[in-house]
Amino acid sequence: MGAVAAVAMCLVACGAPQEPAPEPPSSQASTRINPARVDRARADLPPGYEVADLDGRVAPVTAWGYGPQWSTEPAQCAALADPVGDAAAEGWSASGPGGIVYAAVAAAPGAMDRAVVDACGQWTVSGGRTTGTVTLAPAPPLPDATTVAMSTDSTTVVEGGTETRSHAETVTAYLGDHVAFVTVVTDPGSAHPQLSAEFAATLIDKTVSALRG
Repeated sequence: MGAVAAVAMCLVACGAPQEPAPEPPSSQASTRINPARVDRARADLPPGYEVADLDGRVAPVTAWGYGPQWSTEPAQCAALADPVGDAAAEGWSASGPGGIVYAAVAAAPGAMDRAVVDACGQWTVSGGRTTGTVTLAPAPPLPDATTVAMSTDSTTVVEGGTETRSHAETVTAYLGDHVAFVTVVTDPGSAHPQLSAEFAATLIDKTVSALRG
C-alpha cells in the first residue's frame, strides 16, 4: 500500500506525463499541386496571343515539333525530352507574334535523375524529317522544386529539300508527385521580336506558383 501511495503522490506532485511537442508544420501543404490552376498562368502572356487548351498527349519533345517516332542520342536523354511519360497532361498553348507558348502539368512518372542530367549536357533528337540539338542551360531556381532548362535548335527538311528551322526554350520543374514544363518555340527567321529564355523562366515561376495556389 505504501508503494501505491508513493506513486499516487508522485503523479500529483509531478503532474501527468507530458504529451510530445507537436511537430513543426509540414511544407507539403504549401507545395501541394492542383493541376486545374495551370490556366491561371495565362494572365502573364503578352497582349495579342490566342490561347487554346492542350488536346492529347503533350511533352516538351512534342512542343518542339517531333512526332511519336522520335529518339535521342544518348538514349537516356529521352527522359529530359519527355518527363511526362504516359501520364495525361493538363495545360494550354498560345500563339502570337513572338512565338508559340506551351504550359503543362502532369503526374510525374518519377523523380529527376541527376545522373541523366549530368550525362546530357548536349544531345541530339530526331524524328521523321526533323533533327535537333538540345543544350542544357542555366535553370531558374524555384522553391521546393528541381528545375532543368534546355535550348533546342531543330531543322526540318520539307519537300524539294527546303529546310525550315525553329528554336525552343524549355524549363521543366520537378515538383514531387507532379512535373510541370513551359516551352517557348520561336522562328529564328521572323521579322517580329521573339520571346526569350527569360520569358520561359518567368512563366515557369508563375505557372508553379499558380499550381500551388
